[in-house]
Amino acid sequence: MKQRSWSDVALTVWGVAVFAFLFLPIAVIIMSSFNTGRLLVAWDGFGFDAFTALVAKPAIRDAVLVSIQTGLIAAVLATLLGTLAGIAMARHPGRWALWFIGLLLLVSVTPEIVDAVALLPWLVFLGQDLGLAIFSDGIVRLVIGHSLFSIAVVSYIVRARLVGLEGQLEEASADLYAKPLTTFRRVTLPLAMPAVLAGFLLSFTLSLDNTVIAAFVQVSGTTPWPVYVLSALRSGLRPEIAAVSTIMLLLTLVALALVAVVLRRAGDSATQIARTMTGN
Repeated sequence: MKQRSWSDVALTVWGVAVFAFLFLPIAVIIMSSFNTGRLLVAWDGFGFDAFTALVAKPAIRDAVLVSIQTGLIAAVLATLLGTLAGIAMARHPGRWALWFIGLLLLVSVTPEIVDAVALLPWLVFLGQDLGLAIFSDGIVRLVIGHSLFSIAVVSYIVRARLVGLEGQLEEASADLYAKPLTTFRRVTLPLAMPAVLAGFLLSFTLSLDNTVIAAFVQVSGTTPWPVYVLSALRSGLRPEIAAVSTIMLLLTLVALALVAVVLRRAGDSATQIARTMTGN
């Protein structure tokens, strides 16, 4: 048996330490969700009492439902707009596309606190000063805030997929006198569908953990789960917070697993899947 070099051993130990540093806090939260005590810092015993809070406590149930509802609507909006933008950039490249990519990059790198500070007075102006009641609705405000970054992510993913595919099929469809809408529905959209589905699922997961923008634009009665957790810090974290966070974590992992399955069936490599999941 070949003896491992000291560098291999050191790198292995370092890798284990990094993974422990990253995932031990999550493991602690998962374990704390089975605490029957009143606070997370005091372990009283093992049980499933904390998980019943999702049904027994209306405030927690409403916060989770708001997050899921907002995430789904924001994902649909981001997927629709991002898909159209990605297809346009891939199939009609030019100087405008470079400028548009620059704008999307600006959206991607802008700190969330800047977006939040900009959105709040803008939504107040639209909803109260101009009297557009739709912009005073809590769900609408959250969807707008959550979909900003997601639209850019979906655009990148769809564009990256179509750029790697030649447009010969669309050209053949046009040569057969198919209308542009028919070509889009029968050829272009099926080619982009794996990226569209991946973008939808990623948009949903990004919306679930959006905290900064949600804290600024949310209104009373539509408090999402991350903002509820922040407000709960004042009275101390309770086991039900950990229990619902564990459920949200599992929901996020399921969505990411579906992204990986969709992209794998589309023929993407592990590296391409990892780049897609990080929005690159």
